[in-house]
Amino acid sequence: MIEAERISKRYGDLLALDDVSFSVEQGEVVGFLGPNGAGKTTMMRILTGFLPPTDGTARIAGHDLFRDPLAARRAIGYLPESPPLYPEMDVEGYLRYVATLKGVPRRERSGAVERALVRCGLSHVPRRVIGALSKGYRQRVGIAQAIVHDPPVLILDEPTIGLDPVQIREIRGLLAELAAPKEGGTQHTIILSTHMLAEVEAICRRVILIHNGRKRVDAPLAELTRGGARLEELFTRVTMREPDEASAVAEAGA
Repeated sequence: MIEAERISKRYGDLLALDDVSFSVEQGEVVGFLGPNGAGKTTMMRILTGFLPPTDGTARIAGHDLFRDPLAARRAIGYLPESPPLYPEMDVEGYLRYVATLKGVPRRERSGAVERALVRCGLSHVPRRVIGALSKGYRQRVGIAQAIVHDPPVLILDEPTIGLDPVQIREIRGLLAELAAPKEGGTQHTIILSTHMLAEVEAICRRVILIHNGRKRVDAPLAELTRGGARLEELFTRVTMREPDEASAVAEAGA
């Protein structure tokens, strides 16, 4: 569903991403980790078509992101760290507006909005003004706008940032349902970028960790936490070492 091949991004003398490659299969939920400044947000912006790479290619659901950008973008639902909400609009009106922007045909628009409301637990607040909702519910609206056009791929940047423990649990449950829906629902492939390692342990099956613009770890979560190991320990050991030593630690899986 997602293929990134030798992606690099340079800003003048700064190499933000250095030859990063990975793929994500249908239905996978991948935690995309790294310390501040590692290049996570840059990669998210490249994969969603908001930022061109200096080198490399990417494909989303079989569409080349740079040769066929419209088809690739239609296959993506994106939740940035600050959701693109209009606080003066009501929930249903906003989702209808987003569905229009994302090319959902008029005859299918009402059904698409209703499905997004149901899947995100918003059916009881369709007429509520977004600005009057709690932060947890605003995050739900942000996820709803990402899935209203029913894309096969979701890219979520810090979806639970600033939420309280109850709201975090609710959003985690929602993401789990999107990755493994009930019969008839679309199974979404998800890349989750977050600083919350407990969130990755609770939701993700696989971890990609980048540091200093380079991929350091790409392995199943079960393998990384085998024998009672903690993801926090691996994260610390990889990111606190020099690049060559960090690569050796990551390859050793410890």
